[in-house]
Amino acid sequence: MVSDKPLPSSAVAAVPVKSTRTAASKRVKDSLFTFVTAVSGLAVLFVICWIGVRLFIDSADSRHAFGLSFLTNSVWDVSREQYGALTFIYGTIVSSLVAILIAVPISVGMSILLNELGYKKLTRPIGYFIELLAAIPSVVYGLWGFLVLCPWLNSTASPWLVSHFGFLPIFEGPPVLTNMLAAGVILAIMISPFITSVVTEVFRSLPSGLREASVALGANKWETIRSVVLPSSRGGIVAAVMLGLGRALGETMAVVMVIGCTPQIKASLLQSGYTMPSLLANQFGETTAGSMQLSALLEIALLLFLVTMLVNALARMLVAFMGRHGAKGWSNKGLRAFADSA
Repeated sequence: MVSDKPLPSSAVAAVPVKSTRTAASKRVKDSLFTFVTAVSGLAVLFVICWIGVRLFIDSADSRHAFGLSFLTNSVWDVSREQYGALTFIYGTIVSSLVAILIAVPISVGMSILLNELGYKKLTRPIGYFIELLAAIPSVVYGLWGFLVLCPWLNSTASPWLVSHFGFLPIFEGPPVLTNMLAAGVILAIMISPFITSVVTEVFRSLPSGLREASVALGANKWETIRSVVLPSSRGGIVAAVMLGLGRALGETMAVVMVIGCTPQIKASLLQSGYTMPSLLANQFGETTAGSMQLSALLEIALLLFLVTMLVNALARMLVAFMGRHGAKGWSNKGLRAFADSA
């Protein structure tokens, strides 16, 4: 039986006071959280802008002395104070492209193995070793590359390439011990875990209904992967490739040990080369404050910074472009194509 006796005035007053205090505490916590996250985001933006501005200011002497010829000149002569970045830009681009060409098929194939083919007993150990590859320091990769990979390439792989494909400019001989191919292989090994991890997560995020619809149309595993999974994951695969490319462009120590560090432009991958990060690692400690060499090296660093920013921006644009077209549209197109062929 409910009593009609009114509550004491103190109890009536206590309820709204407690509720008001709780609401005020939540508002304070929400405001504090918003403030901290906003400051953190602005701090990241400030650091990036600060790095770019300082590199731009400190490389002013080199820009004023050489202008755009800095990008087109391949001469780097400290004694005559003649500096050009073309050799190092070429080496950076070629070694990174070789790494991408090697790593992408392997990484996508590994992701298909881990997520699409149903070998559950292999998924955990292979995934563990992939994570282990990502955790190995780059200097260890460089030592292994110089002591194991380079001798093997020089004695086995490079002579075979010269004998079978020597008519192609990229495989002209005679090969040298440390070369662009070795740098590309080392970079491919280093970026494969990152690409594999991202692509695997992209495959796992696809709706299961896409695969079920493909199977319902009579497709086998390979046809489902080719017509549904890969087209639906194009945006994620592009993002993973760009992530790997950004890592390859900025890698330093491993590349220094296997590329040969010879400032030359050769079409053959079996010849030595030089990259922008390798140049910074080798010569930055030899410079003096206010020298033209230091300014030229900082301009190299500015170029590398801008290239990295450009690659990341391009990745965002490609992912946004794929998102506007929609994975659903690509998957439906693949299903319709398979249905028509069946």
